[in-house]
Amino acid sequence: MANFVLQLPTSNLRSFSVYASSNGAPMGTGSQSGGPVILELPLDKIRRPLMRTRANDPNKVQELMDSIREIGLQVPIDVLEVEGVYYGFSGCHRYEAHQRLGLPTIRCKVRRGTKETLRHHLR
Repeated sequence: MANFVLQLPTSNLRSFSVYASSNGAPMGTGSQSGGPVILELPLDKIRRPLMRTRANDPNKVQELMDSIREIGLQVPIDVLEVEGVYYGFSGCHRYEAHQRLGLPTIRCKVRRGTKETLRHHLR
């Protein structure tokens, strides 16, 4: 399986659609179990519903910032896509490191989900 990175413009980006599949089938054609895809997404397009309930370790964020500056992000954050909206539930330190570095996008491992899947993550 080949991975790819899709870079999106960060200026004047009002809305966008991304269609990709890890098995060659177009997304939205019953390929819900096709597995995750790797995408480069704008930070401001990823909703962080648990952000206010968790505090990040500032030392870990600083270490990640140093590493990202030197070698780039090595492990994408996990993102759930539900009806075209992206939700991040993990990778909090990596996300904050990107924010603090002023980087407009972050590499994500995107899985498609349903509203029920989203409700399960919010419990």
